[in-house]
Amino acid sequence: MTVFAAASLTAAFTEIGDAFVVEYPDAKVTFNFAASSELVAQIGEGAPADVFASADKSNMTRLTDGGNNATEPEIFATNVLEIMVEPGNPKGITGVADLADQNLVVVACAPEVPCGKYAAQVFESAGVTVTPKSLEQNVKAVVGKVTLGEADAGIVYKTDVTAAGDKAAGVEIPAATNVVAEYPIAVTKEAANTQGAQAFIDLVNSEQGQNILASYGFLAP
Repeated sequence: MTVFAAASLTAAFTEIGDAFVVEYPDAKVTFNFAASSELVAQIGEGAPADVFASADKSNMTRLTDGGNNATEPEIFATNVLEIMVEPGNPKGITGVADLADQNLVVVACAPEVPCGKYAAQVFESAGVTVTPKSLEQNVKAVVGKVTLGEADAGIVYKTDVTAAGDKAAGVEIPAATNVVAEYPIAVTKEAANTQGAQAFIDLVNSEQGQNILASYGFLAP
């Protein structure tokens, strides 16, 4: 069974996949983690996927508008954005307004990627003009720039800061200017294993699955 999932789900879904194999010893779960926009394009071009989990509703809508879903999408988790900085926050970044400083190397996702779209909404809500030094293809690439010391700050999900551990620190974005990202999941139309796909989704939605997601910082639907 193949699961196409947003890059921000990498750590949590890998653990859920391990739990799935414990429950179904004969199962083999393969993951394809990338930007939701890239994944839905791949599915539209015929890439084999049994499950699609998106970091936003708009890319799931692209899937359903194309008739490529077998089940109705359901929201299984939510997330919020956070500013990722280097350990110890050496630049003293306190909020979104600081990211307008041209002397800072700020990175974000490309605008077609959910985390890039959400970042633009945060900047607009905060009334701040931020010009990222680079636009990355998925949130994991933003994380990489910051943790490798190639950027002073990046807009990522709160869960990415949690997953980075001591390799990075986070600066919270106030709820008034933040965005709540909703994550939908569905079985795809061309799924080769619809029964297994639904069982995986059931596990994601179960208490066990929700506890795993919560341990990585995801919020309830």
